[in-house]
Amino acid sequence: MYLNYYGLTDNPFSIAPNPEYLFMSNRHQQALAHLNYGLHESGGFVMLTGEVGTGKTTVSRKLMQELSEDTQTAVILNPTLSALELLATVCDELGIQYDQSHASLKAFTDRILQRLANNHENGINTVLIIDEAQHLLPEVLEQLRLLTNLETNREKLLKVVLIGQPELQQLLRRNELRQLAQRITARYHLLPLTKEEVGQYVTHRLSVANGRQKLFSKAAIEHLFSISGGIPRVINLLCDRGLSLGYSLQRPFVDHRVMISASCQVLGHDIVTQRQQVGWKKHYIQAFLVCLAIGLVVGGFYA
Repeated sequence: MYLNYYGLTDNPFSIAPNPEYLFMSNRHQQALAHLNYGLHESGGFVMLTGEVGTGKTTVSRKLMQELSEDTQTAVILNPTLSALELLATVCDELGIQYDQSHASLKAFTDRILQRLANNHENGINTVLIIDEAQHLLPEVLEQLRLLTNLETNREKLLKVVLIGQPELQQLLRRNELRQLAQRITARYHLLPLTKEEVGQYVTHRLSVANGRQKLFSKAAIEHLFSISGGIPRVINLLCDRGLSLGYSLQRPFVDHRVMISASCQVLGHDIVTQRQQVGWKKHYIQAFLVCLAIGLVVGGFYA
């Protein structure tokens, strides 16, 4: 309802992963660079972790766009599978035919290894991308490691990209997975957006939707950062609700008060109050440290 009111041609804060709205912050660019580096190394695994909503899927989609044309990619979005089911899914993704009546770990493994060898002979790279990898069972991860055993004198024939929440890091510290952990050639933990990047993020998405870049006041952006913690998905939810509320109140832009009301509607009053208190405490601590440093400098000057 607010699109026409604010002169927007599209919903700039939809949580759908529209590549047209892709915003690659410095941290997202670093994450992408680490993944690309890992895929060009000789090892079998690269890993990207981050909290929910930080943009891991965005980075993975950008990675897929940048893969060379001579790459065959298999993507698994739901890894809550047994070892047998995972191998079957890999076969499906790579277009490998198999007899379901004779399905076994050995049968699937043999067919996958044959495809990897054929791809290598034909100059084709093979990449397996697994999202939500923190849900993988240890025995499934071990099966993946075994798939990467096929190699030439220079490189593995299968490269695996593991994408998941911080729990994935804890999972790979388990003793029985130490061999796999040693094969990770690049890893990156994606942090939320900084305060400056939150403003850039909002401006970018508004510009793509042909909207005015000043639809949110500076104070509203500051509140948005403190409440969202710099998580892009939460930013989208809050901004969308802020514009809806601003429209209902017939405001020309979203100010600080409108953003606070929108935050309470989306997250709940208790959570908003709690996060504001944490932000105030950090502000007071920083101010105290600055004053203390100035006092020490001044005291040293007159000593």
